[in-house]
Amino acid sequence: MSRKLDKLRNIGIIAHIDAGKTTVTERMLYLSGAKHRVGKVDSGTTTTDSDAEEQNRGITIYSACATFDWDDVNVNLIDTPGHVDFTAEVERSLRVLDGAVVVFSAREGVEAQSETVWRQADRYKVPRIAFINKLDREGADFTRVVSDIRSRLNGNPVPIQLPVGQGPSHIDDCFRGIIDLIEMKLITFADEGKTMKTQEIPEELQDEAELAHTDLLEVLYEFSDEMMEKAFADEPIPPKLIHQVIRQATLQRMIQPVVCGSALHGMGVQGVLDCVKLYLPSPLDRPPVEGVDPKNPEKGETRKPDVSEPFCGLVFKILPAKTGDFYWVRVYSGQLKSNTRVVCPGQDKKENVAQLWQIHATKKETQVDSVTAGDIVGVIGPRYAVTGDTLCEQKGLIQLESIEFPETVIEMAIEPESTGERTKLADILVLLRRQDPTFKAVENEDTGQTLIAGMGELHLEVIKNRLLRDFNLDVKVHKPRVSYRETISAAVEVTGECHRLVNGQQLFAKLKIRMEPDENVESGVSVRTAGVAGKLPGAILEAVKEELIARGEGGGIIGSFPLSKIRVSLLDAELTEESSEMAFSIAAGEAFEAALQQAGPVLLEPIMKLNITTPDDYHGEFVSDLMQRRARIVNTDNRNGMTFIEAHAPLGELFGYSNAMRSLSQGRAGSSMEPLEYEPAPAEVAAAFAM
Repeated sequence: MSRKLDKLRNIGIIAHIDAGKTTVTERMLYLSGAKHRVGKVDSGTTTTDSDAEEQNRGITIYSACATFDWDDVNVNLIDTPGHVDFTAEVERSLRVLDGAVVVFSAREGVEAQSETVWRQADRYKVPRIAFINKLDREGADFTRVVSDIRSRLNGNPVPIQLPVGQGPSHIDDCFRGIIDLIEMKLITFADEGKTMKTQEIPEELQDEAELAHTDLLEVLYEFSDEMMEKAFADEPIPPKLIHQVIRQATLQRMIQPVVCGSALHGMGVQGVLDCVKLYLPSPLDRPPVEGVDPKNPEKGETRKPDVSEPFCGLVFKILPAKTGDFYWVRVYSGQLKSNTRVVCPGQDKKENVAQLWQIHATKKETQVDSVTAGDIVGVIGPRYAVTGDTLCEQKGLIQLESIEFPETVIEMAIEPESTGERTKLADILVLLRRQDPTFKAVENEDTGQTLIAGMGELHLEVIKNRLLRDFNLDVKVHKPRVSYRETISAAVEVTGECHRLVNGQQLFAKLKIRMEPDENVESGVSVRTAGVAGKLPGAILEAVKEELIARGEGGGIIGSFPLSKIRVSLLDAELTEESSEMAFSIAAGEAFEAALQQAGPVLLEPIMKLNITTPDDYHGEFVSDLMQRRARIVNTDNRNGMTFIEAHAPLGELFGYSNAMRSLSQGRAGSSMEPLEYEPAPAEVAAAFAM
């Protein structure tokens, strides 16, 4: 499967939930000829939402890939979820994509998850265009959304289209067309968007169009001396030059072209596809991918998107299957052929590439013999690689930066009803962990329960339904609970000693450590050994580090919750001929436990960023309810009869919040939440675990 690199576009559709991402994707597939009928989210007939859970809920849960052609370009498109519980799907998609289409609802504008996906795109330096959707909805406001992108996202949105009218068809000034500010034409649509009619701009719209056209050129002069010279000479600026300058500024992430429409009615999606072709990057427009030599991590390595370079690619998604896992791989350089061997430096293993498949949604559509730099492909054959691992050639080893995923904040206990179910459950949980890096599962040998952890209530509910429905497991499911953490409040220095007779052998070790809070340590403990450098043999030092790290992973003393934000430094050590690795492991363990007790244990609870959209009439009810939930209201904004509230609240106070929200607003409010940080819990919360 060889494609011209300059004609290839690897793009993602990203947005807040319900902004219309999947509907945009469906329209793209329909308009490009890849589908003969438009799938409907409400009917469960969309291409990319093929999972039963997605169809039942009417939301995207798993990222899905579709491949199609638009004019002379080949598009690999990934439709991503909008719900924050599934933000890992967006994270791994943006990690490997070259460009993005950010969809905004013309009614709701910039929402909570809009900010999250925009930050993710910033982190991976992804050029993007903006599509303001749902202009046929009551309360649509194109100008306000553009302003929100500028003020709330620190973007530089540049409208290249204007809507003609806004709102539903039953009002006089309804949304009925688009003004192209580059060609200066009016575009209207018919036949589900398949038919576009271009005509002159009516006189009553001419002044508004001319003003917007002038504003567009004023922005672009900054990026083009040629345009500036033509402006000074009062020469007309040809549309071709305008397109070139927009492309250049978009690739440099200096601007974000803005187009508009209504994907549900097929209006304006052609403009999105044209922007993908004209302004978003091909693999050749992106800088060479950077990594390190796995044998010498201090040595940097780069790979250009060139077939003559050694092969390297990144695994960004795995779909587990009993017949062989299906790996999604972004190829950055070289060529990958079926029935070949590659190296996975992250696992220090060789992997087999048995089959290559062109990816279409979640189905394997077309088997291919080879792929080249810049493409995205499905691979069957590897066994050891996990999400974020690099695959490369033996003769050109490189390890790319992996993908980091957020920590889980909520957990739930499940219990198998029989011994046979226990084994089956363990195997399935391994399979699910390979598919979803934000899902965790740990078995408690004492209680027989298995704790599964995820990003939110919806995330765990989807996992639970898969266990019961897809895998037919007979398990008892308990209510979700908060994933607390533990840390310390003060720095202490403690000496641990070992004076023991073990199997007739006298053991001796003495180790002094310092334990202190460290905000930079996300999970477990960080161990520093500089204080005993040269005093302890390498094997003993390694044994001490392993013991301290194991103790850090073993949980705290308030409720045996995972430890975080703790640094342990080795200050001094004393050893004799009776010292050994075992002796120092014992001394290290005793020092760690004593320090943990003396350093003032603190329970940490997850704080969520809660965003609420409610009619103004219910503002007071929401504020009162939030106060009872120990929430801090950090921002309130009123727009068009709606109040937007941002609050920071403990997760433990937000279980079942969606039901409470509907009750408070008679079903007229909406909300979303995402993990923000961990903060010390009140004394009464910590005391509950000491009882």
